[in-house]
Amino acid sequence: MTSTAVRPEQDNGERLLAGDIRALRKARGLTLSEIALKLGRSVGWVSQVERGLSVPSLGDLRAFAELFGVPLSLFFSHDVPAEKERGVVVRAGSRRSLGTSESGLVEELLSPDLGGSFEMLRSVFAPGAELKTEARRPTEEAGYVASGTFEIEIGGVWHRLGEGDSFRFEGKPFRWRNPGTEPAVVIWVVSPPVY
Repeated sequence: MTSTAVRPEQDNGERLLAGDIRALRKARGLTLSEIALKLGRSVGWVSQVERGLSVPSLGDLRAFAELFGVPLSLFFSHDVPAEKERGVVVRAGSRRSLGTSESGLVEELLSPDLGGSFEMLRSVFAPGAELKTEARRPTEEAGYVASGTFEIEIGGVWHRLGEGDSFRFEGKPFRWRNPGTEPAVVIWVVSPPVY
């Protein structure tokens, strides 16, 4: 028994998964050969996965998630939109959720997919949640505080933001925290996409 199933007819969910895997690879500047080597698979297999011709097993999806540094749940929350809305509209009840309440940060993908030059997220930071270790990504990022109190350190400088405030930075180290007693909701835009 093989770890993939080859199907001549792709369903919409498989096409979305294939597109996400391709977008994640491209966003990280990796080639098919590099991915194949890291996963211990053939270039042909990776190409078939990206085109939706082969469906990766759960183990394969775990390996992709680890390689790309994304939560495994990203690959499982595909609510397939109507054909006319695919790639254009995300309904409120069909957002893909990333993270867990235990981590203090739950993000929902507001973008229809991971293709394109940016992604938009709705990030909910629990009271007291914080990113203790500085992060740095080769991205340009911006955010809008929809509600709550949110603090972000950008390049060593802390900024306290409230409802209606916004920020932007590019390639700088950052940390965040929610010092308030209510969740902080931030609409976050990242270019290129990292999820």
